[in-house]
Amino acid sequence: MPDVRLASPQGKWILLTTVLGSSMAMLDSTVVNVALPRIGQDLDASLAALQWTVNAYMVTLAGLILLGGSLGDRYGRRKIFVLGVVWFAAASLLCGLAPTSGILIAARALQGIGGALLTPGSLALIQASFHPDDRSRAVGLWSGFGGIGAAVGPFLGGWLVTGPGWRWVFLLNVPVALLCAPIALRHVPESADQRDHGRFDVLGAALGALSLALLTYALIEARGGSLAVALTGAAGLAAAVAFVHVERHRPDPMLPPDIFASRQFTAVNLVTLCVYAAFGGFFFLTALQLQVVAGYSPLAAGTALLPTTALMLLFSSGSGALADRTGPRLPLTVGPLLCAVAMLLMLRVGKGADYLTDVLPALLVMGAGMVTLVAPLTATVLASVDTARAGLASGINNAAARAAGLVAVAALPLLAGMGPEAYRSPTAFDAAFDRAMPICAGVLVLGSALAFALVRRPAPGCRRPECRTHGNVTAPPLEADRAG
Repeated sequence: MPDVRLASPQGKWILLTTVLGSSMAMLDSTVVNVALPRIGQDLDASLAALQWTVNAYMVTLAGLILLGGSLGDRYGRRKIFVLGVVWFAAASLLCGLAPTSGILIAARALQGIGGALLTPGSLALIQASFHPDDRSRAVGLWSGFGGIGAAVGPFLGGWLVTGPGWRWVFLLNVPVALLCAPIALRHVPESADQRDHGRFDVLGAALGALSLALLTYALIEARGGSLAVALTGAAGLAAAVAFVHVERHRPDPMLPPDIFASRQFTAVNLVTLCVYAAFGGFFFLTALQLQVVAGYSPLAAGTALLPTTALMLLFSSGSGALADRTGPRLPLTVGPLLCAVAMLLMLRVGKGADYLTDVLPALLVMGAGMVTLVAPLTATVLASVDTARAGLASGINNAAARAAGLVAVAALPLLAGMGPEAYRSPTAFDAAFDRAMPICAGVLVLGSALAFALVRRPAPGCRRPECRTHGNVTAPPLEADRAG
């Protein structure tokens, strides 16, 4: 049984290590959006290259995050976590030094692999290291500090882009990793799941990531309408079919199909796909809209986004407690509708938009909607499966959210009619943004309708989330299997 106490020096070192590691990946998923216009200018990149700058990271992270957790359980959680930190830092260094958009995109894909190794490992280390009496408080501190990191991410990104330059958005990860890895090796005990003797589903992970990559490419390049795009899209669908076939027939699948026998689990993941597709498109385009059209500096644009994550950080815990009393159906119905209203309010944000009257109201409503739905969504995922599979269920839900976001970043500019150079023209980008926001709102309304029709109150005595404070806008909280 793990026996490290939170008040001990070792306990504090473990908490610091896991916060540093998870913050690298969490910050990177939020700060890059703010840097995109400057990246495009410096590297002479098209809109498609900017989409890939976001999506190359998300493809490998979403496709491999379940495998990353399994590797830690088998070979040692500390070992895989440290490997992820070092890998992430090396890829970040390559991002920061990238001379072309192509190299930056390749480095971002490598970054996603590092993120898939360290993201599940950070929470698993807490679960496996701390005494059961301290574990809940340690998880609360970890998620709280992580939420603070997510909240300041856009501000930090804007400050770096405005000051030292966009490359420091990536280079900043290197000194953090140089601090994190030695602390982990010195102070964090190694742990593994001795019961885990199944074969790794490497083929399933590869097919999943390949399918996401091919479909993303087809969506981003679909403006050209070439035969190559059609063939790539068909290959992506074929890879998806092959992934489902492999998962159905493997003895130890990465994504066991029978978990979807729970109607509640299937329903809440459908809601997740709708909600996080809209969020992914919203935050990608809003960071550009504020700079390209409204004329904000990167620092101002990053600061402008603070209210949404700040509201989540302050009130997500209370929202989860309220949902425990009312059941998940109401918040999962109302929350997406509030976010849909926020996206329609963003139509007021155009050239010379005033922050207090045009931008802030939309972001406050957006934050209120996210506060309302994110904690109940996580609780419903955990409650919809057996307690022994709660960690797996959370991992699947987290990966689904990230996959939905990357598909939205690929598809939304196409649906909104954005040309390859749209972000260089305030007029063209504003017109496309005004078409994109109602699309996002419509997807959220669909998610709300699905929640109202399909989500039910979970049975009493089911597992409750341990991560009650949350500020990440790219995916719901990730819960680990309970150790000991």
